[in-house]
Amino acid sequence: MPKTKKNASGNGSKRSFIILLLMLIILGLGGISGYMYYQINKMKYHHQDNKNTVLPTEKDMAAQPPIYIELETFTVSLKPVENDSDRVLYVGLTLRLKDEKSKALIGQFLPEIRSRLLLLFSQQTGSELAVDTGKHELIKKIKDVISLPLTGQQSATVDDVLFNAFILR
Repeated sequence: MPKTKKNASGNGSKRSFIILLLMLIILGLGGISGYMYYQINKMKYHHQDNKNTVLPTEKDMAAQPPIYIELETFTVSLKPVENDSDRVLYVGLTLRLKDEKSKALIGQFLPEIRSRLLLLFSQQTGSELAVDTGKHELIKKIKDVISLPLTGQQSATVDDVLFNAFILR
């Protein structure tokens, strides 16, 4: 009988060792899954925080009223072409500017900007400006001319050019 008691007690220690090993594995897997859950939530909140920090600045910029400056109307003789010799352009412009600095700069150098625009308008032809693509090209050219440096490295930033009046005769 002593042999059976030894076998029974030996099996018991093996079982308890296996149970202990299984419990450690389960606890380890539970710990790993908890850590993974924590890290995933941390990344989600971090991602949402990044979105929240970006969006208010965009909303603030959108909520900021646009900065406009209206220029006096221009009356310019256009570049003569064989068929159209005496074409005249009457155009009124409003500029939408990026910031107050650009508005102050344009106000300070308005005679120079008007002169640049008059030279630009006088180089246009009536046939170019009669179509929509010509008007869109003129808007791009106006932006480029105004964005040229005025003093040293200072230049005004124009977001858009709006026509108040556009008469082509």
